[in-house]
Amino acid sequence: MPDAILDDISHRRFNPLRGSWILVSPHRTKRPWQGQQEGPSKTTLPDYDESCYLCPGNKRAQGDTNPQYEHTFVFVNDYSAVKEQQAEYSPGSDTQSLESRLLQVEPVKGKCFVLTFSRAHNLTLADLTPAQILPVIQAWTRIYMSHLSPQNLLTKVAEGLNLPFPDLLNGKYPSHQYKYMQIFENKGQAMGCSNPHPHGQVWITTGLPEEAAIELQQMQKYRNDHGGSHMLEDYAALESRLQERVVFENAVFLVVCPWWATWPFEVMIVSKKHSRALVDFSDEERLSLAEAMAEVTRRYDNLFETQFPYSMGLHQAPLEGKDAEIEASYFHIHFYPPLLRSASVRKFLVGYEMMAEPQRDITPEQAAKRLRDCGGELYRSKI
Repeated sequence: MPDAILDDISHRRFNPLRGSWILVSPHRTKRPWQGQQEGPSKTTLPDYDESCYLCPGNKRAQGDTNPQYEHTFVFVNDYSAVKEQQAEYSPGSDTQSLESRLLQVEPVKGKCFVLTFSRAHNLTLADLTPAQILPVIQAWTRIYMSHLSPQNLLTKVAEGLNLPFPDLLNGKYPSHQYKYMQIFENKGQAMGCSNPHPHGQVWITTGLPEEAAIELQQMQKYRNDHGGSHMLEDYAALESRLQERVVFENAVFLVVCPWWATWPFEVMIVSKKHSRALVDFSDEERLSLAEAMAEVTRRYDNLFETQFPYSMGLHQAPLEGKDAEIEASYFHIHFYPPLLRSASVRKFLVGYEMMAEPQRDITPEQAAKRLRDCGGELYRSKI
């Protein structure tokens, strides 16, 4: 148990996954709030919306018509942030100039997919059962294995999988070998979601993004410094033993408010044993992951009895990389929600947090207790 005094004094906590620090100020939760408030979500959505470009059978923004899908539907984003086909570019060869030293640039190619969670316009992950979430995880896995480099250690593992949705990508396979795949969801208008039909995105790029690169570097360093141990495997074992920040756990996954969390009710889903990527999981383990995701999202909505906004993202092994990079990778999911005190009060990363380092008020231990107490049936199913 952390020293009781840490509930009352400002202190810093170290994040070994990023090699960075965060300022914790628990006494600030007592201050009055007179700033911006976010309105609670009161909108009741229909099961089907004829104007929604993600609902089955509807026409999308650029004219394509969605099929009458049953579970998940995947398509290339009509407004992708990166493109497979673009003009070729290569930086100049003069490495001695100030321009090459200070104005560095590299081209990026890629592909962006949209993946709906279900045919229903009004069912979020919190509304779905683990069995209903399972097809989403299977679709993620199918997309990931379809983009693995032939030289990746995980390719042979993927070849042994028997997954549904063999035609998920509808023949839209990669024309380049990509480095990394980022799977994520932005839920709610507060997180910039532009369509209320529950969906996530998959961005695939030729470069290794900064957050993934930082974590991989830190995990490799930990493994080298500690005789081959995996940071997150050690961390999951520690948190499971202490039970101070654990929100939920099953035989395969741990849901924890990390010791170093930045966001008020930030959680991480982490595999209890070393698993490099989605393709490492068995059918039973994928269902356990679906259970963990259902627990997180349902507890979020129950906490303030609202459609709880968040950004969620999977971190796993690169699609292409050295054997040491693949083996050092460790599957986990981050949930970053902005709400702080209620459905109408959110946290902002501004001022000191932009200029110095991240800061939080409520401690991860306090947040974990509140989320533990929010289990059970989804609040709106009782209304």
